[in-house]
Amino acid sequence: MTQEDKQLLLKDLWARLPYRVICKLSDKGTDISITEVLDVGGLEYFIFGKMDVRPYLRPISSMTEKEMEEYCNLQDKFLYSSQYPVTDAYELFDWLLEHHFDYRGLIEKGLALEAKGGMYES
Repeated sequence: MTQEDKQLLLKDLWARLPYRVICKLSDKGTDISITEVLDVGGLEYFIFGKMDVRPYLRPISSMTEKEMEEYCNLQDKFLYSSQYPVTDAYELFDWLLEHHFDYRGLIEKGLALEAKGGMYES
């Protein structure tokens, strides 16, 4: 993994911490891995190079019709209303993070794994 890839993944993982992202954590130098919700401790192991971390994310293409409608309505709020300044657009990214979508292309880069169907249903 390049330093640039590691920085990209680190930014993404930090943003996903409040949303209980499920990750595959692999101990470097062994065949041992676990799949669990990422916490600050797991992120620390990644930062210091002791573990590889790959989040399970949903491709944008897996968005359901209902989710697409919800996202588009949220997007329209910012595009067509003078009530909501562009500085509030972080809500769009929060929504994508909350629903575990890969909006940075991490799956294609091999930095994330595609979430299995129902993985994030509670």
